[in-house]
Order: sequence, then C-alpha cells, then structure tokens
Amino acid sequence: MASESILFVEDDARVADAVIKGLAESGYDVRHATSGRGARTQLDQRCPDLMILDLGLPDIDGLDLLAECRAGGMSIPVLILTARDQLDDKVRGLESGGDDYLVKPFAFAELLARIRSLLRRSSGVSAETRVGDLRIDLVKRDVVRDGQEIVLTQREFDLLAYLVRNRNENVTRDMLARDVWKITSRATPIDNVIDVHMSHLREKVDKPFSVRLIKTIRGIGYRLEEPSS
Repeated sequence: MASESILFVEDDARVADAVIKGLAESGYDVRHATSGRGARTQLDQRCPDLMILDLGLPDIDGLDLLAECRAGGMSIPVLILTARDQLDDKVRGLESGGDDYLVKPFAFAELLARIRSLLRRSSGVSAETRVGDLRIDLVKRDVVRDGQEIVLTQREFDLLAYLVRNRNENVTRDMLARDVWKITSRATPIDNVIDVHMSHLREKVDKPFSVRLIKTIRGIGYRLEEPSS
C-alpha cells in the first residue's frame, strides 16, 4: 500500500526533526517546508494527502497561507500545530479553513491520532463500500465483483477508490492528475497515461460483467455510476 503523504510546514528545526522522524517511522511520506513560500512551492509540485501547518512562519502568517490555499481550491485536511493557545486563536484557525488545531507542546501520540482521524475522514467512505455488485475494501485493498475477486495494480486500485469516493459525479482528468497522481503543476500532460490506466481498470472491473459501472463522459472525463435498480 502506498504511503500517505504529509507536508509539514514548520520553521523550528528541533520540532521539525522530531516530528518528521516520528511520522516517517509510522509509515508516512513526509515533506518539509520552513516558510510559506516553501509550502507554496511544495504544493505546486505535488498535492499531499494532509498538511500540518505552523502559524508563526518567518515570511507569512500561517492563517494567511491557509486562507490563500482554501481560496485556491485546496481541499486536503489541514492540521494546525501552533503555540497560539488562546480560544480566539483556535476559532480563527478553524474558521480560516483548518480541520483540527493542536497546541504546542504536544504529545506525539496525540498528533498521530489526530492525523489518522483526519485521513480517515477525508477518504469519504468507510473501509468497505459497495457500488452495485462491486465491493471494495480500502484497508485490505480487496476488490470483489459478483463474487469474483479482481486483482488490481496499486495505481488501478487508487483510481477505482477515487471513482468510488466520487461515485455518480463527473471526474475530470485534472482531478485524477491532482488527487491520484498527486501532480498539481501539469507542465507535462499525463492525459494519455490516465486513459491507459483507466482502460486497464475497465478491462478488469467492467468488461467481464453485463453491467458497466465506469462511463466515459466525452470532453470531461469519467464517472462511476450506481446501477439503476
């Protein structure tokens, strides 16, 4: 299973080193930025699954960075990690787009628990979910349709899981590039790569069965639809 990615925005080297070490040992793919400018660069290069954000950055207030990211359409969960411990600070943090707020000093076990909770919530579905006769287990990464086990590659599974989370909604190639391939700056288009992987997925999930779940939406992308009863 691919590691979930975290962007840690923190200018205190001692805090950063300890947290990064702990998160890496817990199986997360961690990237680090020491400033708002560095965070913007990281986000442009690759969208993480979650961001941990300090507020006292050297070049920009973390709340301003957060508001800017939300205004730009960034929807990933954000955990604010800060020494600001007043109630008004917490209210401002959450109203600016933060999903959780943890005050320094903190216990690493609590930080880890909050990260796991945010990532579970952001998945949008329970560990196991069904669409018609298709069953997908997001924890075990198992896929079964009409009682038949379907073996998928890692990328095919991630594609299917994303379609399931957004079922009955149009999914564009830009969305897939950003949220599945984690590419936010599309200097090199990957539409053909996406289409090839989608074709392989449909060969396994749809072609052997009488009802097709994955639809092509011309000029837009794809949609996974609940079959009509």
